[in-house]
Amino acid sequence: MTVGVPGVLEALCAHPRASAVFLDFDGTLSPIVDDPALARPAAGVPGLLSELASRFGVVAVVSGRPAAFLAEHLGDATGARLIGLYGLEEVGEPAGPTVDPDALEVWRPVMAEVADLAEERAPSGVWVERKTVACTLHFRHAPGEEGWVRRFAEEQRDRVGLVIQPARLAVELRPGIETDKGTVVTALARGADAACCFGDDLGDLAAFAALGDLADAGLSVARIAVVDDESPAAVADAADLVVEGPSGAIELLKALVGAVPG
Repeated sequence: MTVGVPGVLEALCAHPRASAVFLDFDGTLSPIVDDPALARPAAGVPGLLSELASRFGVVAVVSGRPAAFLAEHLGDATGARLIGLYGLEEVGEPAGPTVDPDALEVWRPVMAEVADLAEERAPSGVWVERKTVACTLHFRHAPGEEGWVRRFAEEQRDRVGLVIQPARLAVELRPGIETDKGTVVTALARGADAACCFGDDLGDLAAFAALGDLADAGLSVARIAVVDDESPAAVADAADLVVEGPSGAIELLKALVGAVPG
C-alpha cells in the first residue's frame, strides 16, 4: 500500500511515468466564486502542478475556461498541459489536441454572432461571457431566468448546430465540433498504464466516461469527484472517490506528489 494515497490511486504511483493526471479548474483547483471573472487558483496550485508534471507522464488541466485564461493564471506550471474550452484550445497550440484548426476557424464568426444575439436579448441579471470561440450564459445572479437561458441555448443549437454544455448556474455554448473532456482524456491517456481525473461539474462526466471505457480496455483508472453543496449529484455518483472541495482535491494531489520520489 502507498502511504497516504487511497487504493484507487495506487496504480498511478506504481508506474508514475506511465500515468496521466487530468484536472478541472473551477471548483477543483479554484474555489467557486460569484463572479467567474474573479476566479483564481488556490494558493500554491501552479507549483503543485509543476511537481506533479515532474513525476507523472501526463498532467493536464482540461477546463471550460479559454486557454488564455489558463495561461494567465497557471502559466508557471512547468510541464503541465493547459487545455481550454473543453478541448478546443491548448496553450501554445493553434487548437486543442483533437481539433482541426481550420474547422475551428469556421466557427469563430458563428459563435461571435451567437454571443451578440445573447447580449442583445438577455434579460437583466444574465451575464454573457465571451470565450474566444464559445460563450457562457450565467444566471447565478438571476436564477429565475434559467428557463430563458435554456430556451435561447436550444434555439441556437437548432439554428446553427452548436453544442450545449450544462454547468453550475450557467449554460455553455460551443462549436459543433467533436470534442469534449472525454475525447481529450482518451487522446492523452493513449499508451498509459493508469489515469485519474478530478472534476466537479457535469462537463467532467465525459472525462469520467472516457476513463470507464479505458478501464474496460485494461487501464487502471480513478475518477475523483470534488464536491460542495452546489455540486450535481451525478458527478459523485459516477466517481470512484469523493473529496470535499478544492482543498480536498489539493490535499490528495499533494499526497500523490509525496508518494512519488521527485
